[in-house]
Amino acid sequence: MAAGAGASAVPSTSGGSTAAALPAEWIKNWDKSGKTEFLQLCRNLSEKATFRGIQQALYELAYHVVKGNLKRDQASRVLNDVMEFRDDMPSILADVFCILDIETSCLEEKSKRDRFMQLVSACLYLVSDTILKERLDPETLESLGLIKQSQQFNQKSVKIKTKLFYKQQKFNLLREENEGYAKLIAELGQDLSGNITSELILENIKSLIGCFNLDPNRVLDIILDVYECRPECDGFFVPLIESYMYMCEPQTLCHILGFKFKFYQEPNGDTPVSLYRVAAVLLQSNLIDLEDLYVHLFPVDNTIIEEHKREIGEAKLIVRKLTVVVLASEKIEEKEKEEEEEKTEKPPDNQKLGLLEAMLKIGDWQHAQNIMDQMPPFYATSHKPIAVALCQLLHVMIEPLYRRVGVPKGARGTPILPLQNKRAPKQVESFEDLRKEVISMLCYLGPHLSHDPILFAKVVRLGKAFMKEHQADTGKQEDKENMELLFSCLLSIADQVLLPSLSLMDCNACMSEELWGMFKTFPYQYRYRLYGQWKNETYNSHPLLVRVKAQTIDRAKYIMKRLTKENVKPSGRQIGKLSHSNPTILFDYILSQIQKYDNLITPVVDSLKYLTSLNYDVLAYCIIEALANPEKERMKHDDTTISSWLQSLASFCGAVFRKYPIELAGLLQYVANQLKAGKSFDLLILKEVVQKMAGIEITEEMTMDQLEAMTGGEQLKAEGGYFGQIRNTKKSSQRLKDALLDHDLALPLCLLMAQQRNGVIFQEGGEKHLKLVGKLYDQCHDTLVQFGGFLASNLSTDDYIKKVPSIDVLCNEFHTPHDAAFFLSRPMYAHHISSKYDELKKAEKGNKQQQKVHQYITACELVMAPVHDSVISLHIPKVWDDISPQFYATFWSLTMYDLAVPHSSYEREVNKLKVHMKAIDDNPEMPLNKKKKEKERCTALQDKLLEEEKKQLEHVQRVLQRLKLEKDNWLLAKSTKNETITKFLQLCIFPRCIFSAIDAVYCARFVELVHQQKTPNFSTLLCYDRVFSDIIYTVASCTENEASRYGRFLCCMLDTVTRWHSDRAIYEKQCGNYPGFLTILRATGFDGGNKADQLDYENFRHVVHKWHYKLTKASVHCLETGEYAHIRNILMVLIKILPWYPKVLNLGQALERRVHKICQEEKEKRPDLYALAMGYSGQLKSRKPCMIPENDFHHKDPPTKNAVPATVQNGPGGAGLTSSLTVNAAKLEESTAEETDKLLKEKSQGAVKVINRAASATPKLTTSNGSNASNSKVVKEKEEKEKCGKEKDKEKTPAGTPEAKTLGKDGKDKPKEERVNKEDKARDSKEKTPKSDKEKEKNKREEKSSKDEKSKIIVTSAESKSAAEKEKEKELSREREVTKDVKSKENIRGGGGEKAPVAGSLKSPVPRSEASESEREQKRRKVDTHSSPSHSSTLKDNLSELKDSSAKHYINHSTPTLSKSREREVDKKDLDKSRERSSEREKKEEKERKDRKRDHSNSDREVPQDSTKRRKEENGTTGSSKPSKSESPSDSPHSNEKEKDKTKSKSSGKEKGDSIKVEKMEKSCGSKKESRHDQEKTEKKEKRDSIGGKEEKKRKSSDKHR
Repeated sequence: MAAGAGASAVPSTSGGSTAAALPAEWIKNWDKSGKTEFLQLCRNLSEKATFRGIQQALYELAYHVVKGNLKRDQASRVLNDVMEFRDDMPSILADVFCILDIETSCLEEKSKRDRFMQLVSACLYLVSDTILKERLDPETLESLGLIKQSQQFNQKSVKIKTKLFYKQQKFNLLREENEGYAKLIAELGQDLSGNITSELILENIKSLIGCFNLDPNRVLDIILDVYECRPECDGFFVPLIESYMYMCEPQTLCHILGFKFKFYQEPNGDTPVSLYRVAAVLLQSNLIDLEDLYVHLFPVDNTIIEEHKREIGEAKLIVRKLTVVVLASEKIEEKEKEEEEEKTEKPPDNQKLGLLEAMLKIGDWQHAQNIMDQMPPFYATSHKPIAVALCQLLHVMIEPLYRRVGVPKGARGTPILPLQNKRAPKQVESFEDLRKEVISMLCYLGPHLSHDPILFAKVVRLGKAFMKEHQADTGKQEDKENMELLFSCLLSIADQVLLPSLSLMDCNACMSEELWGMFKTFPYQYRYRLYGQWKNETYNSHPLLVRVKAQTIDRAKYIMKRLTKENVKPSGRQIGKLSHSNPTILFDYILSQIQKYDNLITPVVDSLKYLTSLNYDVLAYCIIEALANPEKERMKHDDTTISSWLQSLASFCGAVFRKYPIELAGLLQYVANQLKAGKSFDLLILKEVVQKMAGIEITEEMTMDQLEAMTGGEQLKAEGGYFGQIRNTKKSSQRLKDALLDHDLALPLCLLMAQQRNGVIFQEGGEKHLKLVGKLYDQCHDTLVQFGGFLASNLSTDDYIKKVPSIDVLCNEFHTPHDAAFFLSRPMYAHHISSKYDELKKAEKGNKQQQKVHQYITACELVMAPVHDSVISLHIPKVWDDISPQFYATFWSLTMYDLAVPHSSYEREVNKLKVHMKAIDDNPEMPLNKKKKEKERCTALQDKLLEEEKKQLEHVQRVLQRLKLEKDNWLLAKSTKNETITKFLQLCIFPRCIFSAIDAVYCARFVELVHQQKTPNFSTLLCYDRVFSDIIYTVASCTENEASRYGRFLCCMLDTVTRWHSDRAIYEKQCGNYPGFLTILRATGFDGGNKADQLDYENFRHVVHKWHYKLTKASVHCLETGEYAHIRNILMVLIKILPWYPKVLNLGQALERRVHKICQEEKEKRPDLYALAMGYSGQLKSRKPCMIPENDFHHKDPPTKNAVPATVQNGPGGAGLTSSLTVNAAKLEESTAEETDKLLKEKSQGAVKVINRAASATPKLTTSNGSNASNSKVVKEKEEKEKCGKEKDKEKTPAGTPEAKTLGKDGKDKPKEERVNKEDKARDSKEKTPKSDKEKEKNKREEKSSKDEKSKIIVTSAESKSAAEKEKEKELSREREVTKDVKSKENIRGGGGEKAPVAGSLKSPVPRSEASESEREQKRRKVDTHSSPSHSSTLKDNLSELKDSSAKHYINHSTPTLSKSREREVDKKDLDKSRERSSEREKKEEKERKDRKRDHSNSDREVPQDSTKRRKEENGTTGSSKPSKSESPSDSPHSNEKEKDKTKSKSSGKEKGDSIKVEKMEKSCGSKKESRHDQEKTEKKEKRDSIGGKEEKKRKSSDKHR
């Protein structure tokens, strides 16, 4: 236990060696080796400064003696040797004995105590008695014989202590011993310049104290007072006080100073500066401790903390007051309160701050730092004297380094002298030294560096110099690490000191520019981080900054309220002043206003011209922060459009980045990061920036003139391709280019945009509205096109080639869509080819055109050969069976610039310049020098344009030569031509035509070019047919802008087709002998010789009509779907194709009615669709005069000689070109008429004229068909059977309602519906004649039988009339009946006859000449054996449909009761109601009907006679003209027009009488109600009669012809 206590009593400090200072082995072998080892250990331990180690070694040695392990003599001898090692060894040994004395006195074992006593007595000669008497217990001393009695010894020591510590001496007071103190003051106040030293004076003071018995404490107080009065004598007083303190207690000086400070802690006390200084010097000299003095100072720390909190509260209160509207009276009251508060008694000085200031002035940074740590952050430096003192200290500290690296060239500056104080911190010589104290000093200073702008500038310049060194540094790794540490320190200084200090400075533009000099060397990431901290955190860290923020916002509001276009300059100056010190707060407010009011953009941009470079950089950061604000929604509440705040910000971005030199890297990186995150909203910013900075516009509203200009060179594009005149974009576009290249963002942005297009739909789209998804897709695509265009026109060839990888890498590795990949690669191919071409030209000198072409083709082969190999990997191998990789690459690599020269655009721009120059000459106000400059500019521009045109012309010629050589290998057609066209459309045309407006034009022109080149295996006809035939799916899948581009493509395609359609000569020249218009669609080539295989002009016109009809059908379908995208897209397409479609009047009217309906339906529901439809409707109406009747668009009886061979030769090798395309024009026109009937579900009153025309056209058709029917008996019998079969079917099905005739949504069901409608119509017309006969029979029974005889006689006698008279009379009667029919319908329906099924309401079915019809039928029967099954069946259907229509019209016009039977059909719905009526009412109605019928039959009896005569005359005429050829196509429209005129005149003349008749008919028809049983009987009878009647008529007509 004793050993343990001993070990713990002597603490171990000498490391591991003391743990076993005296091992057991040493004791055992003491004499041999132990003694030597021990002495060596003691020697080693004694060399150390501390004595703990040696103490422990001696303790263990003594303890071994006490335990009995070692003899005392051995120990005493060793200790004797040890005494030589240290001077204080006796004292150390006495300590050891003292510890052992205490330990052994507690032990019960006497032996150990005895051994201890023996050891001490043996060592008495080593330690003096005095030391032992101090340390050992009195009883031990007595037993050792050092004192006589322990009791006496104790008593004596108590007395001495009492005398020393508790007995008070009496000193004389000052007034009593004046002489002593007077001499003291005289000693201290004497001139100290001689040989007088502090030691000498101290001796004198001691003598005075002794002589006059002065109080030492009062003497010290007087010394301090004199020192206060003589502050310059630090070197004398400090050593004096230090020496004097050896005679006093350590705390005495601190207590005296404390009492001095307490004296001034009264309410109005004012502590003198001299006292602070004396205290500071004494602290620095370590004569007193700060902790001891600090407790004497006022106020206490808690008070300081509370005061700091109160200041922050007051600052926040001021902020709240500034945001609240305050009335004038309230403001006055507040001012009075503030004045009262100021008058109140001011608190006593803060002595802690006073002492701190004094410390800083003398350069005692160590103690100053300790005081500042006791206070809240920046509390101390918020007091100006302290901040200024610290700034002054910093000036001194950095002076040598600043002189070496910071002073600008040519500047001198005032040198600052170092402090005389030797204890002050060392001055800084290198950047490494800054880390020691200067940086921490600056951090304590914080925002209050604003008190010393000069120091601010010095610090910034040092930072600039460091950054220069840091960027150039390529030294050792260790140096680099130090540099990095210093760089992080510099960033901290910028964040905590420089920026907050700038906020507190009064608009100092120079400081802002100085700071930018340093900041611009930082990467933008660091700068933006600093601005973020400054804006969002720094302003809340200090009450003063809180106030400044509130005042800045208040001032910003004041300026922004008054900012207009008129006062931009003065407001701009105010904004500039405010921005120099607090840009983040100001810009944040300005941007918030811009987001709300977009009309502020222009004045704000103009007013920012007084900003500093730093402010522009801060503005860029604030814009990015505003864009990235997570609290703001990027969509409007309807979720269909992008928010207006984002659009405003984007517009502001473009304008401000163009006008001012702001760094773009941050903004571009932000957009790239957003794209990486799958967000494409912010592409709007990139789009605006590129548009404003580079002058590249992307708009779907380009005129055709602008589009044409865009196909020229760069100069033409700039002059005529954009809406605004693009000027002064050279610098801004260069800045944008540099930003992209410096930060490697050019290609990544392109690739991200290309990938994001699909991301918009499949990832970002999600739950978003389809309209918004379309907008985002368009925005993404447009920005890609715009950005790619910018790179192509601004990057140098080398830069572009370096940045863009090959096509297979783009598509396969980066997963870029093919259209975008080729778009990016296209300029690269052009660059490559042109550079290769230039190389070859230099190598082979020669100017022959042929040689140049050859060189160009060689260059193309060299560049494009790798591309041909690369594209193979883009598609499956099967694709390349039909089109070659060469064709694919050629299509995608060319542009409109390569295909055609826009001569008219060049001419237009040159003429503009000429006009402008003339205007300059005519302007007398313009100064001469300005005139000269402007004219020179115009002339230079004119020359450039002409040179550019010439260059492009040569280029286009070379390209066309190249294509001529390539074309034979383009289309391989290993499968079928149809498959080839499919691949061409699918992989080339459709993806590219919706890529951009110029690409849309390019696709159309490329198709025409492929046709003109007479490319083998390319069917132009099939290609155009596939493009026009069904556009529903392509239109429905487009976005808004894609629909617009698709419309442009269709417009250009229609342009070409219309040109060919317009003139036979053009058609023959451009298509007549071209392989694209072959009607044989075999897989292999074109013999070019057989004219019969070509599609002739008339049939081409039929095909074009078919295409127009198909477009109408698709348009109406889309308009009827009710789907937003379908309606919008088809309207966009229709607007674009308006110049060439609709050309046919009836199609135009159908479209017009449908669009009118859309206008009515969408007016309230979807205003954007309403606006679009109204716009189109207006344009369509204005185009109406340009529309032509169907007969003028294509002749309805085309020549037959070319038609049949075309049909015959459409063999099994054909790729399925529909029979309706070329030959079966009859079926085409028939179906056209029937389907267009369907289009007119709603028939408005405005369509009466069309009906009249259609009705007047009908008789001609009837006669021709009727006479044609009588030509061939075989054909007649065949048709007879078909009709009978159809009529049987009709009995099973109910009559076709008008609703059934509407156009169905599913395209496949349409032919069936058409057939049903035709059959219904035919049946209705057939029912009419028998029913009228039945009515006549009833009338005959009731009236005279002689009338029947009379009518028969008239009919038979009429048959014997001449053929010519019959023809004329027949036509007149038909015209009259049709007019009556139309009038009756108008009167009955009241203009809203939507359900009236009118044949030919758009246009009548196509009339054909009888002879040509019968010949064609005979030929077809011959050919049926070797034509395709589908084709022959089509022909049969076609003939039967023709027959149906002819029969229908024949019956219609031979029936006198036409209008009545039609009315009965419509009124069938009311039959159920009529059954319930009373029998009395039926009888009355029956009587009335009979009376009216009598009148009506009398009046109508004359009509059949006339009509019969005319019919027979006509039959005779047609029969006689049968052997000759059919009448020419030009006759029919002409005669048709005459008939229309006749009809109009007759109908207008007899309008009144007809209307009366119609009313009678209506009544009689309405009154006749039958029961269902009667009706069924009647129908059966009618059918039997009609079949019998027809057969009888046919027999008669055939007999007649025989």
